Amino acid sequence: MKQQLENIRQQALASLEAAASPSELEELRVKWLGKKGELTAVLKMMGKLSPEERPIMGQMANSVRAEIEAKLEEAKAAIGAKVLEAKLAAEAIDVTVPGEEVTLGHQHPMNMVLQQVKDIFVGMGYTVVDGPEVELASYNFTRLNIEEGHPSRDRSDTFYFTDDDSILLRTQTSPMQIRFMEAHKPPLCMLAPGRVFRKDEADATHSPMFHQIEGLVVDEHITMGDLKGALVAIMKQIYGEDSEMRFRPHHFPFTEPSCEMDMQCHKCHGTGEVDGNVCSTCHGEGWIELLGAGMVHPEVLRNCGIDPEKYSGFAFGMGLERMAMGRMRINDLRLIFDNDVRFLNQF
Repeated sequence: MKQQLENIRQQALASLEAAASPSELEELRVKWLGKKGELTAVLKMMGKLSPEERPIMGQMANSVRAEIEAKLEEAKAAIGAKVLEAKLAAEAIDVTVPGEEVTLGHQHPMNMVLQQVKDIFVGMGYTVVDGPEVELASYNFTRLNIEEGHPSRDRSDTFYFTDDDSILLRTQTSPMQIRFMEAHKPPLCMLAPGRVFRKDEADATHSPMFHQIEGLVVDEHITMGDLKGALVAIMKQIYGEDSEMRFRPHHFPFTEPSCEMDMQCHKCHGTGEVDGNVCSTCHGEGWIELLGAGMVHPEVLRNCGIDPEKYSGFAFGMGLERMAMGRMRINDLRLIFDNDVRFLNQF
């Protein structure tokens, strides 16, 4: 039995020394130390020994087991280190290999123009304000002197939330003029940009959702000349000193007198034609409507608690998309909303 234990010790230590993988080590552990292993089989023969031999053989068996277990742990550590080293070598990052180029985004052309417009107006002393897109009809229509039955209040033009037409998606940012006049006393000078919603069919110059920028100035002795002077100065900064503008008489319930301001079409340059065909951008008009404006109606001032005998003011509302079209020479408004990267990368 002594010779058997010595043979097991030598063979086990030699096999563990030659093992090359964790799985091989596990097989050897089971072979030598498992319940059906070589060492266990020898120990089961202890009962056949004399009382004098048992302590001696037991002590030797424990010594062999301890040697094998120590060698097993040593082999595990060595093989584990080799496996880790191989893994690190396989997963090493070659810092000399060129990396993949990361494509950086930039502002959407709409936001570019909006920021430019804000900078211009802030430089002229305007306060930029924001307001709710879900609005009360009283702010969107009634207090702006737009009475019941006006075409703009029709369900074919406006997105309503309630059966009584009292809550809607705002059709203009004009309600912020009312809210601003309620909260502040003249002199007032504010700008309200934001999204608005109307039941328009999408075409080259229209969309059911678009962005509007409304402005309001209220003070003593404000005249139509102030309005025209401010708008021309602003548009020259946006579109360039050589841009052509024109004013046309118009009617809005919330301003009196009222006007519309047009810019010469950047595609056909006012001719209404491109290569012998009707210009698709201005529909042959030669001009693109930029904004509506006018002197604030006395009733609107009165609705906000401002004395129209003492104060006067002007207001205007412009579409940001149309401004972007003119500023960046975009021929179709729908391109702004398609978000085609090939289009956006041009700006």
